[in-house]
Amino acid sequence: MNIKPLHDRVLVKRVEQEQKTSSGIIIPDNAQEKPMEGIVVAAGSGTRDEAGKVHPLEVKQGDKVLFAKWGGTEIKLDGQEYLIMKESDILAIVA
Repeated sequence: MNIKPLHDRVLVKRVEQEQKTSSGIIIPDNAQEKPMEGIVVAAGSGTRDEAGKVHPLEVKQGDKVLFAKWGGTEIKLDGQEYLIMKESDILAIVA
């Protein structure tokens, strides 16, 4: 299934985090926090200003990003979990 976010929306796939601490303790699934890091899978065309001019998004497909903990809406496509969020919910691009 192909999906194209509209306007300033971005489709993000969460990056799985380590299930073990640096000291070797294994963290059970129910005790882990959801990661706030992901890869941009698709991005919308951008936002429109009052004059109707489109301003492109700063993020693009393939960017690794950090996003707000409670940002976005969780969806499931083809058995995979994704988040659709506004670009303003993205805090940084990881270089």
